[in-house]
Amino acid sequence: MATEVRTKMLNGVDVGQLMETVEAIKKDPDLAHFEFRAHTEWLDGARSRTEIKGFHGAGREDGSRDKLLVLYGDEPAVLLGSNSAPNAVETVLHGLASCLAVGIVYNAAARGIEIRELAFDLEGDLDLHAFLGLSEQVRPGFGDIRVNYRINADASQEEIEELCEYVQRTSPVLDVIANRVPVSVRLEK
Repeated sequence: MATEVRTKMLNGVDVGQLMETVEAIKKDPDLAHFEFRAHTEWLDGARSRTEIKGFHGAGREDGSRDKLLVLYGDEPAVLLGSNSAPNAVETVLHGLASCLAVGIVYNAAARGIEIRELAFDLEGDLDLHAFLGLSEQVRPGFGDIRVNYRINADASQEEIEELCEYVQRTSPVLDVIANRVPVSVRLEK
């Protein structure tokens, strides 16, 4: 029986392994603490390159990534960039959608819900007055983010809405965006 559950795949998720992870964290709460890292270097103009590889999690340094993950940032031409990559706030929208997708897919799998299709459309409103130093009254970040999603799954509308509400309460990226997070920025010597 345990072997059947362990190898059951739903939505591309090994449901048995997911449940084993939850049980392991229940037994040892320290396993839930992770530290993610990124290294970014400015290239030219608005372009930057971010490298991601190692992280600490599940009680150890993780070395499972055999290659460097690379993300690029830029700005659209109207903001003096070369349009070669998303800008930082577009990357935030990607991070939010990616996190919500993982949350929905994993939690649906845990509940036995098969997802056939899942898509997100996101919009964020930003006023450049603060970024350009023209106002201290305007917020420099998004003033509003709207997320619309479409899902085709073997669940009722009520089950899907409850699933999405649960995912919103547990999404790390949604929490980072919606709540104040202490950030320290310091010059290295």
